[in-house]
Amino acid sequence: MKTMEPEPHPSTALRARECSSSASGAVPDRLAAALAPNQLYRRADASALNFKTTAELKPLDGLVGQRRALGALQFGTQIRKSGFNLFVIGSAGSRMQEVVDAMLRSAQWDRPAPSDWVYVNNFDDSRRPIAIQLPPGRAVALRDTMQHVIDDLKVALPALFESEDYQARHTAIDQKFQAKQGEAFSKLSEKAADANMALLRTPMGFLIAPMRDGKVVPPEEFNAWPEADRKAAQETIESLQNELEQIVRQIPLWEKEHRDEVQQLDRQTALVAIDQNINDAKRQFSDVRRVEKYLDTVHADLIDNTALFLAKPQGELGAIFGAVLSNTVDRYHVNVLVSQCAKDSPVPIVQELHPTLANLVGSVEYVSQHGALVTNFRLIKAGAMHRANGGFLLLDARHLLSEPFSWSALKRMLRQREIKVEDVARFVGLTSTVSLEPDPIPLDIKVIVFGDRLLYYLLSAYDPEIGEFFKVLADFEDDINRTAESEATHVRLIASLLAQEQLKPLDRDGAALVLEHSARLADDSGKLTLLTDRLKDLLAEADFWATEAKRTIITRADIQRALDENIRRMSRIRDRSQDAILHDISLIDTSGNKTGQVNGLSVLELSGFRFGRPTRITCRVRPGTGKVVDIEREVELGGPIHSKGVLILSGFLAGRYALDTPMSLFASLVFEQSYGGVEGDSASSAELYALMSALADAPLRQDFAVTGSVNQRGEVQAIGGVNEKIEGFFDVCAARGLSGTQGVLIPKSNVQHLMLRQDVIDACAAGKFAIYPVVTVDEGIALLSGYAAGQRGADGTYPGDSINGLIETRLRTFARALEQARKALSHDQGET
Repeated sequence: MKTMEPEPHPSTALRARECSSSASGAVPDRLAAALAPNQLYRRADASALNFKTTAELKPLDGLVGQRRALGALQFGTQIRKSGFNLFVIGSAGSRMQEVVDAMLRSAQWDRPAPSDWVYVNNFDDSRRPIAIQLPPGRAVALRDTMQHVIDDLKVALPALFESEDYQARHTAIDQKFQAKQGEAFSKLSEKAADANMALLRTPMGFLIAPMRDGKVVPPEEFNAWPEADRKAAQETIESLQNELEQIVRQIPLWEKEHRDEVQQLDRQTALVAIDQNINDAKRQFSDVRRVEKYLDTVHADLIDNTALFLAKPQGELGAIFGAVLSNTVDRYHVNVLVSQCAKDSPVPIVQELHPTLANLVGSVEYVSQHGALVTNFRLIKAGAMHRANGGFLLLDARHLLSEPFSWSALKRMLRQREIKVEDVARFVGLTSTVSLEPDPIPLDIKVIVFGDRLLYYLLSAYDPEIGEFFKVLADFEDDINRTAESEATHVRLIASLLAQEQLKPLDRDGAALVLEHSARLADDSGKLTLLTDRLKDLLAEADFWATEAKRTIITRADIQRALDENIRRMSRIRDRSQDAILHDISLIDTSGNKTGQVNGLSVLELSGFRFGRPTRITCRVRPGTGKVVDIEREVELGGPIHSKGVLILSGFLAGRYALDTPMSLFASLVFEQSYGGVEGDSASSAELYALMSALADAPLRQDFAVTGSVNQRGEVQAIGGVNEKIEGFFDVCAARGLSGTQGVLIPKSNVQHLMLRQDVIDACAAGKFAIYPVVTVDEGIALLSGYAAGQRGADGTYPGDSINGLIETRLRTFARALEQARKALSHDQGET
């Protein structure tokens, strides 16, 4: 490690410059003073926290510091007009879904409980199942009732048809048919006998043959009869044959009469069981007209299909027929789609974590039977919109938009105000399987979508329909103002987190440190973060270390250890970056003076861990056409905001120096050893200092680092990540050895954001490190160079030995050099 010699503080030189400026009539420069230690960190007043441990505090109910969001939620959830759904936005870690879900479940809702819905078979067209609306909690009762009806009929009908009464009546009908048929044939047989003819039954049917001496005449004997006898016998046979044909023609009619009488008997017998069961079911649902109508259709279908309950084939076909029979009687069952039984809330509150199209609007499933895919109304499955109908549906915007068809389907259902089950396979034409077309269900729902702000505003820009369906925006705050009252409220919030996670109580000093860390997470000493996920993680880890130390409460030491251990786990990349600087791989000077060179500060964030990193910024100048070249932009490593910051430098130079002379400058600016993208304008003040140093040929102190953006008037503006930036440069300086002259220049407007580590505060208190707030670049360049910046005098010029005077002189020199070059070029061209 290099030995650092302390350098003289520039205040003496500055005072000399101020005196010379005053002597020439100019306004003297103001020298920025280093911040006092109490300005670097705002401590929580533990004495004002009136408790020993958080176990004494009442947990906090409701939202903290979210008055705007709470008002939007109350309005959006209570208004019943179409389109007033909610889009809730906020930063990651704000626990929006958890908070809103808890608020909805704890609220008292003045609205009727939503209806139950079932699907039943459509006996006219089984492809179009019928949806039936029932009073809350009645769907399961209907399903159980129909199951009881079917189970009872499976027993009662076979018993009735096997009873002695039925068998006797059935036998009587059979005997009646047989008697009628026998009587007709008997009369014909007697008539044939009187005419010496016989009525014979053969395998081919009935036959009339001549008789002699009581015996049927064989064909060869009949052919030997005299012709007159044969002719008379033939005429008799034809006459009897006609009567036989008339009898045979009547047999199908008699059989139909037989079947009708049997069917009538079957219907009368079945009605005994069917009427009783269906009427019992009707009495249970006499208040639901739609169910009564359905039971009437069931009654009619049962009468027509009584045989389904009676056939009992034996042998190998028995098992197969049993399965077919079971599937056949399924037509009388009830598919409970949504039931409000055993709900933990008066209105349904459904959070769908995986909003695919099927999970959102329901689906029709298929089963394989004998190599074919088949379905029926019992395979209709409810989606989240069915379950949330009449209440609230909670969806994550990123998950919703990442699922094909889901966002469009949601908007379509909200516009049509009905839920229609859609098959995604048929939607994209991937299958030709015959499917169902269930009745749509009326939709009465309040949809609450959660997302981050960027996603919402992008969606608003690219989907104009969002304003039609989500008219209420609830924007969660990220932090609240830090006051004594809010600190007390925040401690109660911490107590609530401890209780929710079943962690040990926290003592008062530990609570004070959590409050201070909350302000650091908010990037503002005057605010407290409302993004409680990281606080919850901190408390859980501190609870672990308290257990390791065999303590029954969490102390400040446990909180501090949790913070330190978390940094240790996450800081490998930061440590490697610092090692590269300490081993002179990444070139950063922390002592000496260099012209056109300054230490800029940037912040890197990896997986939620942020750390500051110093970067060398250099500048070279020469006569030119007034162009300031951003090398980062030229090689496409600089983002648009960084490029804007560099262009502002050109505006600053053009508006301040040599106003009566064309800008005749070529300058190049670069982040040295930068191999990735550069974005943001927080280094624009550092770049301006390097540019001013190069123009004035005035060395800048390398034991300082700089952050802050700048505008065209030379005012230094606030930036983000100020704590991490300061600590990043401090760590490098501390590793090399604090010289007592090192420090960081920050915008004065960032002082309110300071919540620095304790080791940085201690070094500043000991005079080994300093943090300077600056308002203008003049203040900053005076600190960095040791020269007075200089103010324009009454004669309109800057003091010659001031930074501004040196820059203006240099720019005029560039302009003269450029003009002389032009004249020389013109002269040479003229001679040629």
